[in-house]
Amino acid sequence: MKLAGAALAATLVVTGAASAGKIDEIRSRGVVRIGVSLGGEPIGFRDAQNNPVGYDVDVATRLAEKLGVPVEFVDVSGDARISMLVSGQIDVAVANTSATLERAKTVDFSIPYNRAGLRVIVQKDAGIATLDDLKGKKVVVGRGSTGETFMKTKVPDAELVYTDTFAPDGVLLLQQKRVEAAIEDSSLLDYLATTSDNLVTLPGLYSNDPIGIAVAKGDPHFTRWLDMFVSDYIQSGAYEANYRKWWGEEANPPALTPLW
Repeated sequence: MKLAGAALAATLVVTGAASAGKIDEIRSRGVVRIGVSLGGEPIGFRDAQNNPVGYDVDVATRLAEKLGVPVEFVDVSGDARISMLVSGQIDVAVANTSATLERAKTVDFSIPYNRAGLRVIVQKDAGIATLDDLKGKKVVVGRGSTGETFMKTKVPDAELVYTDTFAPDGVLLLQQKRVEAAIEDSSLLDYLATTSDNLVTLPGLYSNDPIGIAVAKGDPHFTRWLDMFVSDYIQSGAYEANYRKWWGEEANPPALTPLW
């Protein structure tokens, strides 16, 4: 019995040490390194003083506050979001990352803190009304994005023009009429269409993607804590307030379901 008790105690100690994991590492370091994508308004961009701002930046700031440490923002985009998590260069990614089954093979995701769908934006005078009209047209896509995968599957004859940062690079290509269209998250394109007289979005969404906080595999306790963080974000009213802050008071935030 004594040996069994000692073994149990040892197991509890090891389990407790393992469960501390990432949160203890972050607190010991004294800063949380959060990857944010600063490639497009209003999700993430830089203000006139070059400070990171946007919907995701506000979520990341709240996350750091709940952890009780300052935040160090790291600008990430495309495939870099995943590779920097796996290599340990960032602790979490609050970077407009669609939680897909393929990505979940490599990293873990929290429950959704936002939702968005793929939408297409086109030049008003380009004569594009449907996906089929994109055949042979130049279309901006984010490298390593769900939009790239969608276009290669649905419109393989389109001429894809790659960008790592939709704003300013992809937006500039559209404004200069060097491309006829772009495919990106509706959250970015809906906002862009309201700021340009020459661009219009096609009706309908081509996906309904859960946007989750991504973390490296190996610490399920941290992922569980992030689920609780997102649940609090939704239930406290902070989610709706943040969404309307960036998309306008008349915006209709996508329905999200808390887990806790």
